Amino acid sequence: MKKFRIFPLILLLCLLLTLAAPTAYALEAPSLNGKAAVIVDLASGRLLYGLNEHEERAPASLTKVMTVLLTLEALDAGRISLEDMVIAQDDCRQGMEDDSSTSGITPGVEISVKDLLYCALLQSANEACNILGRYLAGSISGFVDQMNQKAAALGCANTHFVNTNGLPAEGHYSSAYDQYLIFAAAMQYPLFMEISNTTSYQADCAAVNFGEPIGNSNALINITSIYSNGGRYLYEGASGGKTGYTRAAGYCLVSTATRGGVSLLAVAMGCDGALNANIEDYYNFIDSRTLYDWAFDNFSYRNLLSANEVITRMDVDLADGDAVAMIRPADSISALLPNDIADEDVQREVTLYSDQLTAPLSAGTVLGEIRVSVNGTVYGTTKLINSSAIELSRSSYLRQRVGEILSKGWVIALIVILLVFMVIYLALVMRYRRLRKKHLRERRRAEQRRREEEKLRRQRVDYDLTSPADRYDFSADISEFFDDEKD
Repeated sequence: MKKFRIFPLILLLCLLLTLAAPTAYALEAPSLNGKAAVIVDLASGRLLYGLNEHEERAPASLTKVMTVLLTLEALDAGRISLEDMVIAQDDCRQGMEDDSSTSGITPGVEISVKDLLYCALLQSANEACNILGRYLAGSISGFVDQMNQKAAALGCANTHFVNTNGLPAEGHYSSAYDQYLIFAAAMQYPLFMEISNTTSYQADCAAVNFGEPIGNSNALINITSIYSNGGRYLYEGASGGKTGYTRAAGYCLVSTATRGGVSLLAVAMGCDGALNANIEDYYNFIDSRTLYDWAFDNFSYRNLLSANEVITRMDVDLADGDAVAMIRPADSISALLPNDIADEDVQREVTLYSDQLTAPLSAGTVLGEIRVSVNGTVYGTTKLINSSAIELSRSSYLRQRVGEILSKGWVIALIVILLVFMVIYLALVMRYRRLRKKHLRERRRAEQRRREEEKLRRQRVDYDLTSPADRYDFSADISEFFDDEKD
């Protein structure tokens, strides 16, 4: 009996563990070292896997992506230019310690906006971010306010900035998912990817890095990175990215990779490395490679709906030649899905705007919409249109119009009235003809009688003039004539 009592507790424990598990599809989760991570399909913005993705953590130098994003917006708006020369102010090294990442820029140095962007992204120079912030907003604190406003506008629910560069500070935090949102927004500017994908840059300002070229710290794309470890972290298809490290944040990395038409973005935060775990490996790069391998191995694009596919056929009233509307999607829908998703897991919900169509219909007329989902998750919606034009049958149209007219109440009443008048008219005509016929018949009889009487009168006159011996007896004829008239 004790075994049966323990069994429900085991089931409950399994359920709780399932609810506490990181966000993912029904796949075995990747094995990671870091404290938080995401891997996202860039085409759709869909989260493929997340580990503590909304947990507030110190973002270290990933903060600099927001600073660069606001600078790129100012460039795009024409408020500043890459060639603008900026003089570093006394507060340019505010908050920096002796071991902070720097490009060696000191107060009084005149440097271009372009050089500052490369210093911020490639060498992770803290002073470059302070200089940009003051130049754009008039003060570092004013620029930090703009950073927080932009984060809110992007939907970052777990982000708050205190400085421009990510140096340790109370109340300065972000999450793996918010870092995806910020990096994806920066990617919309080609210059951002151009800079972050550069492995080495020679600044125009001689003060930068003591006149030496600066290198990209992202070991996924740069074999000469300070973290490269002989190129062991290079990853095929990787591009762009931003590294970060503080003892509070651990080793961090935001990066992208493309392979076989699939573009992904990975965020790794709170990873171990040389300075916080006394090891040779840098797990921000290892975790990123692991996330990419996991996604590329387990996901591929699936064509869920084709624009050439006939979804349904509909009869069309008044169509010439009884043509039928072939209903198809306006656009194709594809999605990055786990490879083990079966066809029966794909659902389609069709909504037609009308259950009856009437010609004429032009090609491309919107007749409804279709929504495609997989296991309850919607992956796309598109309009339904008819493939080709359908002409109107004029004879059918005339029949319909006549039928519509005859179906109206006032028309029926008018027809009934006309029919009644017609019946009355016909009855009167028939009565008139019958009376006229009777009248003509009586007239003919009267005329005939008059002629007979005239004839008899003449015969009587002739009779009176003859001798008695020659007289003819007319009495019989007269009697016979009147007998005929009686008949």
